Amino acid sequence: MHTPFDFKQGADRIVYVKAVAVSDLPKEVQMNAAGQEQLYAVHDSSGGQLALVTDRRLAYVLARQHDLTPVAVH
Repeated sequence: MHTPFDFKQGADRIVYVKAVAVSDLPKEVQMNAAGQEQLYAVHDSSGGQLALVTDRRLAYVLARQHDLTPVAVH
């Protein structure tokens, strides 16, 4: 198997999932966090936030439903 593969192909389809402390978010978001201490942000490759959800599993499901590949950020 000597077929070249371009690993950069599809790189724009990767999103990053990271935990965010509710206390670090704007007051408006904190008020709507329904008692949560932590939320999960989904970011594109340029760092733009695409979504903010209540749990990690939901972040991954959301990404996959939009044909994106989620990757955890620690």
